[in-house]
Amino acid sequence: MWGLVLLLTLLLAIQDAHALWKVWLPRDISAMTNSCVVIPCTFMYPNGARTHHGVHSIWYFGQPYPQLFPPVVFKSRTDVVHESFKGRTKLLGDLNQRNCTLLINNVGTEHSGKYYFRADLGGANIYTYPDFSELKVLEQPNIDIPEEILSDENLELTCYAPDNCPDMTPEIQWLFTDYLPDPEFTSEYTEESNMAVLSNTLNFTPRPMHNGQLLGCRVFYPNTTLVYERLISLDVKYGPRLVWVNVSSEVMEGSSVTLHCEVDSNPAARISWMFGDQELLWDTAPNVSLSLDDMSPAQEGVYTCVGDNGYGAMNASLYLSVKFPPREPVINSSLTVLEGSTLLLHCSTQGSPAPTLTWLKDGELVGTITADELSVLEVSEVTPQGAGQYRCLAENEHGRASSSLNVTVEYGPMLLEESKCTVVREGVQCVCMAVGNPEPTIEFYLPDLNVTINQTDNRYNYYTHTDGHTSTAMIKLREKGDRSGSAAVNVHCSMSNLYGSSSVLLELQQEKKYMMAVIVGTIGGVAVIAFIIAAVRYVGHNNKKEDASAGQDRVLDNPAVYYSAAKKDKQNLRKKVLKTELLGSKFNSILEETTGEEGSYAPMGSLANLERQELNYAPLEFGGARSREGGPRRAGDDGSDYSEIKAK
Repeated sequence: MWGLVLLLTLLLAIQDAHALWKVWLPRDISAMTNSCVVIPCTFMYPNGARTHHGVHSIWYFGQPYPQLFPPVVFKSRTDVVHESFKGRTKLLGDLNQRNCTLLINNVGTEHSGKYYFRADLGGANIYTYPDFSELKVLEQPNIDIPEEILSDENLELTCYAPDNCPDMTPEIQWLFTDYLPDPEFTSEYTEESNMAVLSNTLNFTPRPMHNGQLLGCRVFYPNTTLVYERLISLDVKYGPRLVWVNVSSEVMEGSSVTLHCEVDSNPAARISWMFGDQELLWDTAPNVSLSLDDMSPAQEGVYTCVGDNGYGAMNASLYLSVKFPPREPVINSSLTVLEGSTLLLHCSTQGSPAPTLTWLKDGELVGTITADELSVLEVSEVTPQGAGQYRCLAENEHGRASSSLNVTVEYGPMLLEESKCTVVREGVQCVCMAVGNPEPTIEFYLPDLNVTINQTDNRYNYYTHTDGHTSTAMIKLREKGDRSGSAAVNVHCSMSNLYGSSSVLLELQQEKKYMMAVIVGTIGGVAVIAFIIAAVRYVGHNNKKEDASAGQDRVLDNPAVYYSAAKKDKQNLRKKVLKTELLGSKFNSILEETTGEEGSYAPMGSLANLERQELNYAPLEFGGARSREGGPRRAGDDGSDYSEIKAK
């Protein structure tokens, strides 16, 4: 620095012959508080100016105009200076050599400002130079920080310490660099504009994690207590590196949900919530929340949070599932199909989770259970039994719904097994029952008479009735001529509808049963008559024998009767007698219906009155009675006694 001053002095001497009022001093100079500073200064004045009493000088602070009474920093003629500079200033240069260098010791922040030099050559040769040197007194070192610190790009930070005090040399040290990745340090000493600066440069590559970290620069003067520090917080710019949103979730229809999004970036990103291509909400902030009310299935889908801050962009998505019970299934309309065709029933619905679809026919399960929103029930070669109500039931864990339809199957007529001819009291009754859709029309045909009987014929008591798809027709053949004098009945039933016709011969299905009843009744009647005759003859024979031995035997009038468990036998016998009477009556009825003539069977003798009389039956014991032969009782005799039984 002193060599530079000498060089300037030499140049001024060379140009002395043509010099004017001119001064050279640094425009800016700095110093640390409580240290010192040297302001280099060289001046020139015109050659015509004569110094009478030598060259004197004055340093002003703040302003160059004496009439405004600026503070005096240094005055060569006297020691009268401003109180803030007392004992602090000293002129280091030789004014006669046109060197006006000034030393200021123990500077403080109050000494920061502009310093002006005034040359006094005596007489009128006094001049205040307009140029100035501005002093900056620093309480902490300067750090050169780039306008923008970008993540993953090399960063240089330079710390400066002024070296303008000849008695002290500063040193620089970086603080809090242990967490930096591979830091590098470089020192440099520079002189510029008549001032010296010591600098130290720190090189490293910052990461997003270094944003907000502290770094420090320390300036100290060895062998002194002067230490100065400055701390900075790194403002590392980086695009979004993490976007956090809710996990995918499920909500019920009609409920509310709040979606949160937080973006890690510097500066704060513009956060927007997107649903498909639609932007629902945006804000420039570290986090943004989206509130959704009264959720509907239409709001189910992917929600995306996008963060963009100009240094990068990032997004994250979540799936919002809206749960709801099955909607009412959409099915076919009620339909009519032809027998033998294929029936296809479709059922579709919506629900979340996907519902199970079940087909029911008249309350019974048909087909398979489908875990989908569409079910097709296929019935191949549909039969009349396939007609009915079909219901599609949709179920999931949140509820159920169903829809129904009716299926009508149209088919040709079919004869029912109830169709027959039977013998009745009035003659023969023929019934024809047929089922079909539409309901069939029934006619009777008598081939022996070549007669067709339908609703228009009243001779045979034609009767018809329709119940749903079942038609019933009935005729009665009351006269013998209707049957052509034959025991067999020859009646045809004809049925027809839109889909076909058929004719069936009706058999007299009850004829064999009645013949069997006649045979059984006849045999039974003959047996009963024979039994009655034998019983009457036996009773009469015993009465005669009793009269013949009346003188020898003591007749017991109304002997004592002992009742026992034989009462049950009495009831059984009574039933047999009644059954015999009924059998005879049935025989007469069958005979009458079969031949058309009245029956002639009737119960005989006292048996006809058994129902009106009370009969008593019991084992009998006769004391002192004789044996049947009239002699004394012998060994081996079975002990049977006989006596007359009288009815009361």
